[in-house]
Amino acid sequence: LGRIVVPKEIRRTLRIREGDPLEIFTDREGEIILKKYSPLGNIMEFYKSYVNSIYEAILENIMIVDRDKVVAVAGDLKKKYLDKSISSKLDNIIEQREVVLESKLRDFNFIEDKKETASYAISPIIVSGDAIGAVIIFSLNNNLGEFEEKTVSIAAKFLGKYIEE
Repeated sequence: LGRIVVPKEIRRTLRIREGDPLEIFTDREGEIILKKYSPLGNIMEFYKSYVNSIYEAILENIMIVDRDKVVAVAGDLKKKYLDKSISSKLDNIIEQREVVLESKLRDFNFIEDKKETASYAISPIIVSGDAIGAVIIFSLNNNLGEFEEKTVSIAAKFLGKYIEE
């Protein structure tokens, strides 16, 4: 039937949900490797250029996340966030499929086990009806507003259309 049963503990550890696509590889010794598939992972260089271009225009931290980790970052906090696992709170926001603006500085976990006091705008990336990630603009110093909210919304819609094509 083309199905593989992955034990519950492994699914929980790797944050694999029912219906999530997986990539299956074999190494030279014939061992099977399962990797969670991310449609955002296939065009990383584009994402890096994309967030850098937006950062140059708005001068606020910006990142792109898939449902598991941060895939691209531009700004002062690049090394702190890149390739880190996203928090379950951020994943829940992505699942809600709505743009979120927190205009005042407040505590939030973008990544697991790391709380920041930040103002932020989050817009989910929707591809074929599925929320596959998000674009996030955040500031540790400034209050964000409607401009940043519109910017993440446009960026996320663009990425969704780009991936669909």
